[in-house]
Amino acid sequence: MGPKDLNTLKWVAGGLEALLGIPILGGTIILSLAWAPLAIMLVLHIVIVVFASRNGVKASGNILGIVTSCIGWIPIVGMILHILSAIFILLDAAQNQKAMTY
Repeated sequence: MGPKDLNTLKWVAGGLEALLGIPILGGTIILSLAWAPLAIMLVLHIVIVVFASRNGVKASGNILGIVTSCIGWIPIVGMILHILSAIFILLDAAQNQKAMTY
């Protein structure tokens, strides 16, 4: 998996984290699917961290995403962590995209 593919995965993960961080909507999605989105996001973040380490790319936002997926079931704490994860992941993706264009 190349750096562009990895960056695409980061954009997707950041967008999904942002969606899950929306008050009421994110909680409704998580509860209606029996917490499956947290497990799916955990796997996605682990995959991104593994590929990032192989490519020498930083993945600090996705490490926060792993923590978020593990404790995101706590109502207010989960929402805040999803929002923070989204911010850090999207900033990582934007920085990587900027670095790839030069």
